[in-house]
Amino acid sequence: MTTTHMTPTGRLVTGPEAAVPSQPDDASGATAAPEQLRLVVAGSVDDGKSTLVGRLLHDTKNILADTFDSMVAASTSRGADTVDLALLTDGLRAEREQGITIDVAYRYFSTPQRTFVLADTPGHVQYTRNMVTGASTADAAVILVDVRHGVSAQTRRHAALMALLRVPHVVFALNKMDAVDWSEERFDEVARDTRDLVEKVGLAGDVAVVPLSALTGEGVVAPAPAWYEGEPLLALLENLPVARDLRVENFRMPVQLVIRPRTSDHPDYRGMAGRITSGVVRLGDVVRASTLGLGSRVIGIDTPTGSAQEAGAGESVTIRLADELDVARGDVLVVESEADAPDVTSELKGVVAWLAEGSTTPRQRVLVKAGTKVVRAVLTDVTHHWDVEDSTWHPAGGAHSLGLNDIGQVVLHLAEPVAVDAYSRHRGTGAFLVIDPASGATIGGGMVGADLGLGAQVAGEEPEEESEEDWLAG
Repeated sequence: MTTTHMTPTGRLVTGPEAAVPSQPDDASGATAAPEQLRLVVAGSVDDGKSTLVGRLLHDTKNILADTFDSMVAASTSRGADTVDLALLTDGLRAEREQGITIDVAYRYFSTPQRTFVLADTPGHVQYTRNMVTGASTADAAVILVDVRHGVSAQTRRHAALMALLRVPHVVFALNKMDAVDWSEERFDEVARDTRDLVEKVGLAGDVAVVPLSALTGEGVVAPAPAWYEGEPLLALLENLPVARDLRVENFRMPVQLVIRPRTSDHPDYRGMAGRITSGVVRLGDVVRASTLGLGSRVIGIDTPTGSAQEAGAGESVTIRLADELDVARGDVLVVESEADAPDVTSELKGVVAWLAEGSTTPRQRVLVKAGTKVVRAVLTDVTHHWDVEDSTWHPAGGAHSLGLNDIGQVVLHLAEPVAVDAYSRHRGTGAFLVIDPASGATIGGGMVGADLGLGAQVAGEEPEEESEEDWLAG
């Protein structure tokens, strides 16, 4: 039987001696690596994102044999003598035909050191909102830069969004080094521009710049040329510190549902159900709802597997209290002894990435979802715009509007108070969504108090209009 295999440089080899890449051996029966990294790959159109993802999956032997065969067949049908690794993630028909990524493609792969959840996100400016979705939960980001063209407007936009989302680790991968004959001089030039961008947008986490060629594999899994003394991309990702332990932060649990079965077996059961976003709660702790001044002792923590003495970040639990406090969906439970309490406010000031096709309108009526609470709101002001070209804030002046993929500082007046934290302190309770009340579509993603670069002062609100009172009152 004749088989086809791809060499490390991407060339197809056909013949009886060619072997199809195999799955990783696990003769020991050991479980997957305990540490997991959520990784997002971003970049401009044609920077090679999907090819890089395919290269990572191929070189770590995480491609099934039949999937590899279908990629070979698709590549050879186009007359190519190399496997188009981008076909592995470009799953939509339109993506394959146009050679671009439209939707977010999630892939899972592992190495002996770590498991990865990888999001391959679109590069076209039209689909930036899809990139925001993939980056919102990422522990690390890889931003591809075509070394031939250098830092582009989309590179600056992606870097700004990573800074806003507080992605802990960002790697700038200068791709297509083979197209410039692995010129160290060109790498240094683009690396300097990249570091200038990092400083302008205020990326607070760990930042690295690496040279690679996703097409040939050099600098990805295989080593780069000798002049580059750093690790290849995969080794760098394997050794990144895992995301910070949310259990050591202060306790936050947005209440999803108050459970009162009122059955003969549980006539007096009353519990607050939700997912803990940070911290730990234990039996005997005194907790309170963020909007209430009274606290109560925790007498029960119920989990899907039974009662527990404590529960921490990431767990979905039902908490029972000694007293019947007036807690409802949307309240945030906190441990009373912890000093870092969330802010309870009817006015949100923060940064919004606008995700809708249409622009904002003056004093637009919207819904705001903060945690598990949805309230009516009015977008009262857009005070500053983020200029992607020079990576600085500019006063909005008379143009109090945001268009698709714009980033702006806004003021939202809410019908009811919500409990929020600064996004820089607590991602789980520092983010909010702006929703179109007519369609229910998400039109903006916001971060409370988040700044970008050097930040900017927020201008005062305009006077309330009479017609808004009826909207806010419901």
